[in-house]
Amino acid sequence: MSGPLEGIRVLDLTSVVMGPYCTLMLADMGADVIKIESPSGDTTRYLGPSKNRGMGSLFLHLNRNKRSVTLDLKSKDGLETMMALVKDADVLVHTMRPKTMERLGLSYEHLRKVNSQLIYCGMYGFSKEGPYGDKPAYDDIIQAASGIVSAQGKVSGSPQYLATVLADKTAGLVGLSSILAALLYRQQKGVGQEIEVPMFETMVSYNMIEHMYGETFIPAKGSTYYSRVTSPYRKPYKTKDGYIGVMIYNDKQWKSFFEVSGHQELAADERFVDMEVRTQNIDYVYSMIEEIIAEKTTETWLYLLVNADIPCTNINTPDDLFKDTHLNDINFFRTVHHPTEGEIRDMKFPVTFSETPVELSRYAPNLGEHNEELLKGLQLRDKDGK
Repeated sequence: MSGPLEGIRVLDLTSVVMGPYCTLMLADMGADVIKIESPSGDTTRYLGPSKNRGMGSLFLHLNRNKRSVTLDLKSKDGLETMMALVKDADVLVHTMRPKTMERLGLSYEHLRKVNSQLIYCGMYGFSKEGPYGDKPAYDDIIQAASGIVSAQGKVSGSPQYLATVLADKTAGLVGLSSILAALLYRQQKGVGQEIEVPMFETMVSYNMIEHMYGETFIPAKGSTYYSRVTSPYRKPYKTKDGYIGVMIYNDKQWKSFFEVSGHQELAADERFVDMEVRTQNIDYVYSMIEEIIAEKTTETWLYLLVNADIPCTNINTPDDLFKDTHLNDINFFRTVHHPTEGEIRDMKFPVTFSETPVELSRYAPNLGEHNEELLKGLQLRDKDGK
């Protein structure tokens, strides 16, 4: 294993998307991530298309560069094996509810006695200190609770979920950055610590950066919701033959847009005079863009806008991305041979490091694939291990 986190061992007691996405980033950057699964396996093993049961597409993408062991943490042998693994671990990440970890004897207070330098990251639905502390949560619940669904409703007319597991992946990235900060602190001070990453608070913080808006001030200087992003006219614009994404932001770009569109008369419209005024009149501003974009074809607009240095793009589907010139030029999608799943399409880690290159070192593991390799040296064996 190579990468900037080479030599860091992570115990991964997570499932579904939030935790596995966090530990995927750690694994991609070179950490030795040991995925600890129940004998039945992570539920994402059975989601999406697969060639072999238990190796679904979602699991394959979330668990590359990891090793898998199976433990029954409710059994005495399984718990003993877990404790033996904790002794040599740098990081433990879990997505179980706090009371469950306490009941299993796997709370931070228990494990810090086994390994005082352990960085213990609990990823929960809600902060364990509040009244929601032990409530179950998934991405849809947090999107709804955090205000994201209602913000989408301002655009569409009714509350809507975003068509991606946004809360899970965002919380996963926050967990990643928190773990890296704790590793740096441990390097400086020599002590581990407990990290709590609650999805609800993470997504409220994420959403309210812009949507606190007028309620930022006391007394309020307006309502909540950032008007630019909740305007019903903020959308991909229909051209003569398709759709286009365009973002005309600063004064220079607006001047260029009026010129290339042939609508120089709008430069004299006081509603376009500067960013502050445009924001106050955002529905009108965006509705005018909609009318203008409808006048030409997608190809024409892309040519005009690119040459005017105005940010724009055609509208890609997931299938279009496989043919994207930029992504293909940097070999973003790669075809690899999985030992049991055959030829699969994967994605490379999006970040590049000049001194510690990131590479694919392991394929997503079969359930318990590394039991013998990892547990033999402990001279312990979970009854349900292989």
